[in-house]
Order: sequence, then structure tokens, then C-alpha cells
Amino acid sequence: MTARSLAGRRIVVVGASAGIGRAFAVAADKEGAELLAVARRAEKLTELGCRSTVVADIRVAEDCIRVGSAAADTLGEVDLLLVCAGYAPLKMFAEVTAADWADVLQTNVIGVHQIIAAHMDVLTPSAIVAVLSSDSVRQPHRALGAYSSSKAAMERTLVAWRLEHPGRRFSCIEIGATVPTDFISEFDPELLGTVAGEWISRGLVPETHMTPESVADTLAGVFATAIDNPNVGLDHLTLKSPAAPMSS
Repeated sequence: MTARSLAGRRIVVVGASAGIGRAFAVAADKEGAELLAVARRAEKLTELGCRSTVVADIRVAEDCIRVGSAAADTLGEVDLLLVCAGYAPLKMFAEVTAADWADVLQTNVIGVHQIIAAHMDVLTPSAIVAVLSSDSVRQPHRALGAYSSSKAAMERTLVAWRLEHPGRRFSCIEIGATVPTDFISEFDPELLGTVAGEWISRGLVPETHMTPESVADTLAGVFATAIDNPNVGLDHLTLKSPAAPMSS
């Protein structure tokens, strides 16, 4: 069997400052990929030590355009665009405000759309556009209603991209419980303690979690292989702990 590698592949990672995005950027860089790492937090990008970085916020349309231009200038063409940026408010659904909706949709739906649109002209014919989604779309979590709704909407945008760009590969990567990440860093501790008990009782929080590094390593292998096989689609990929419940 031929070993697969991301060496020499031209890759843009959006949301490279933490969690799976950071772990993937580190793995791709170690494998010798030509990497452009993108995130909002400049200090976190500096810590990565990657040669090419862009400080940008996908909620800002001009930033998305700037990232696309940087990809063209730095990489020429793009073999893989991986979007890991996301936002999740932890609130009971009746308490979700219009401002909460604006924030979550601007990041998880509109921002994702805009960053993809900004790269369309620099994608190779066999390129993969991959966006992280969540198991909460199919396994609802109490107090994550706005987040899971936004991810469901994002998944439908990938269907629209495929429909209007046949032959292009737009991939939804459904991710189960992964620890540690910054996902819960801004959650209200009291509410998290309340709802986490229910998540556990419903089997939504497995005893064994995936790590960002294990997820990134798996994705690196999948993407390296898929890039070499442009005739193979990668519409939906699910990564979850073997102990996690099946999606319904």
C-alpha cells in the first residue's frame, strides 16, 4: 500500500488557532504541506509557527475576500480548503436572542459561505472544500438549539454548492465529542453543569473522547488519499467515538 501524505499539497485552514483546526494545521505543516493558516487571534497564529498566516474573521466579508487573495498570492492554487471556525451559544432555546441568532448564523452559515466563495477561483479541479459540522445536528443537545440549527443550515449550503458546481467536492465533516477544544470556553458554567448531566444520561457524551490530534491525523489521511483520487466523492464523513450513539 502506498503511503499517503499531504506533502506539497496547497492547503488553507480556517480556524487554525485552536482545537481540530490547530491540530490539523500542525499535522499538515509537519507533513510538508504548503499551508496558509487563518484565524482571528494573532497571538495563537504566531504560536503555530507556520510560515504563512492571515489574521481574519470570517464574519467580516472583506476579511474573507482578503483570505482568498492571500491564498492566490501565497499558494497559487488550493488543493484543500478546511473550515473549522465555528461559534456556539449555550442557551435554553426560549432565551436565545436575536443577537445570538445573528452571531451564530453570521459565523456558521454566512461566514462559511463567504470564505468558500472567496476561494472558488483558486481551487484546483480536484480540490476538496471541507467544513466541520456537529453530531448535534442529528443528536440534538439541550441548550444547543441555535448552534445545531445553524450547522444544519450550513450542511444544506454545501448541498447547494454541489448542485451548482457539479464535479466539485464539497465535504461535510460531522464531528462527535472531542476534548480538549475551545468549544465550551465561553459557556455559562452553571448552565453547562445542568445540561451536561442530561447529555450524559442520554449517552451523548461517551466515556472515551476523541482528541483534536486523533481527529486531525485521521482527516489528514483521508484528505491525502482523496486528493489523489479525484473521481471519489466525499460528501459526508462522520467521525465519532466508537462508544457514541448511532445517529438517527
